[in-house]
Amino acid sequence: MLIIGIILFGMLIGAGAQLVLGKGAKGIDWTLAIVAGLVGSFVGGLLISLLSGDGLEFRASGIIGSIVGAILITAGWMFYKGRSAAN
Repeated sequence: MLIIGIILFGMLIGAGAQLVLGKGAKGIDWTLAIVAGLVGSFVGGLLISLLSGDGLEFRASGIIGSIVGAILITAGWMFYKGRSAAN
C-alpha cells in the first residue's frame, strides 16, 4: 500500500511540475509525470529535508523540495527534447 501511495504522490507532483512549466496546456505526459515526480521527490525532497534538519520525516520542507526537484527534472527533460528535435 505504501508503494502505491508513493507512486501516486510522485505522479501528482510530476503533473504539478508540468502545469507550473506550462506543458499541461498540451496535455500531461503521465510517463514523464511519474518519472519526474519520483526522481524529483527522491532527490529534491531528501536533499531539502536533510538540509533543513528534518531528517527523513514527512514535513513541509520535503514536499517543497519534491516540487522543486520535479520542476527541475521536467524542465531538463523539456530542454533536452527541444534540443534533440531541433537537430
